Amino acid sequence: MVRRIKVKLVLRLRAEGFSKRQIEAQGMSRHSVIAVFEAADREGIDYDAVAGLDDAEVYARLFPGRGEHDSVHAQPDWDRVHKELAKVGVTLKLLHGEYVDTCRSRGEPAMGYDRFCKSYGHHVLIAGAASRVGHKAGQSVEVDWSGKTMQLTDPVAGQTTRVYLFVGALPFSRFAFVEPTLDMKQDTWLRAHVAMFDWFGGSVPRIVPDNLKTGVISHPAEGEVVLNDAYRELAAHYSAAVLPGRIKKPKDKASVENTVGNIATWVIATLRKQTFATLPELRAAVYERMSAFNAEPFQKRAGSRLGVFEGEEKPLLRPLPAVPFEISRWVYARRVQRNGHVVFEKNFYSVPYVHIGRAVDLRITDTTLEVFTGQDRLTSHLLAPVGIVNEYRTHDSDLPDGPQYRQWDAPRVREWAARIGENTTTVINRIFESVPVDEQGLGAALAVLRMTRRYSAARVEAAAGVALARVRSPRYAHLRPILETKQDDPGNRDAWATPGTPPEPTGYVRGADYYAGQTR
Repeated sequence: MVRRIKVKLVLRLRAEGFSKRQIEAQGMSRHSVIAVFEAADREGIDYDAVAGLDDAEVYARLFPGRGEHDSVHAQPDWDRVHKELAKVGVTLKLLHGEYVDTCRSRGEPAMGYDRFCKSYGHHVLIAGAASRVGHKAGQSVEVDWSGKTMQLTDPVAGQTTRVYLFVGALPFSRFAFVEPTLDMKQDTWLRAHVAMFDWFGGSVPRIVPDNLKTGVISHPAEGEVVLNDAYRELAAHYSAAVLPGRIKKPKDKASVENTVGNIATWVIATLRKQTFATLPELRAAVYERMSAFNAEPFQKRAGSRLGVFEGEEKPLLRPLPAVPFEISRWVYARRVQRNGHVVFEKNFYSVPYVHIGRAVDLRITDTTLEVFTGQDRLTSHLLAPVGIVNEYRTHDSDLPDGPQYRQWDAPRVREWAARIGENTTTVINRIFESVPVDEQGLGAALAVLRMTRRYSAARVEAAAGVALARVRSPRYAHLRPILETKQDDPGNRDAWATPGTPPEPTGYVRGADYYAGQTR
């Protein structure tokens, strides 16, 4: 048949000076050789013009359209196929599946995947490459963030929120996991790892991440890799080591890089026509798509990711720890205040008093706050609830013995009043008598006693005596004007004997004549 003519060979032998009969001797029919000569002369083509082309391309140039037949299969809209391929994650495999579903619904014959690709090749040139890297089962997991994102849409306001995708893959089976998140912060990174190991049903001794700051602080060309403390704790909890890939060496984690491209198709592209309002709703859809992705048969070998994982790799995974990993974050170099407390989110947590003035590190979980200096834990507290401020969390063992650190209560207030004098004690007692619960009178009583910081104890005692002579249960508001106007001085008491009679003005006071300059 004409299609089997070795067209390029005929042209080469002709260029080398072979005659038609000599070329026929190479195993080709005379009519075929004559047809090639005539076509070459008609198209003006010699061997030099086609030396860089393959046989099929040379044949197509000499005999355009020969051997082509109308297909019995339904033809897709290739312009639409080409347009869809420009979208994130859309591939010929995905579009072929959608094409087959459409043909089935219409009762039309559908072409196979190979013919689909070849037919599209006549419309546009597609080039690609893939390779496999050998790995041992149950030894490592590769993790990364997907560069492509999804979004949530508020059905009421119409606002959209970006959603990031955490990707994990076991290199041996290519079994993959995807977790949608609202950010790429430290806590989110760790929680995604916990969800990934739960998805696998076990852990592996090696975690291979990228060199992002939530995982790796520094990765020098020479020297030791410095990991983030929280990430190091997570790896230790799962008895794993973090071995980040080299900088700008994506082949060090080729499996997850390949999976990132696949999930763009299986997750982002296939869900592109659906709208999600909440993260749990999106997460359920993503998990469903990843289950289908892992169950999809391999293209070039028997089985699927799920089959290889359950049959060969899952039995080799390490069992998960009995206690779930507790997510934590670190706050460094917080200085212990003079009152023996360290501040976190406007609340105060006690630290052993010998560390006052020093810098300490805080480890915060969802429920607790721990204080460290180096590798030593100094103390721990229950974390104050969200929205609470100016609350003190104090352990008695963190503070030294002594009255200056005792909690204020009614007996302690009365002891202070007794050291000032009898009148002050009477004032304090009457304050406590005026309230149903002693704690309600602590503020008023301490306000009276703290006046000794500004005035002497003798003056406060004398002022208390003056106030008791006028009011049955005096408070700070009664004692303060007495002290400010020196009514506690025996020499000034007679001037104030008659209520409403102020004493003679004292001090240097300039009148209206001074400022006006003359009497008006």
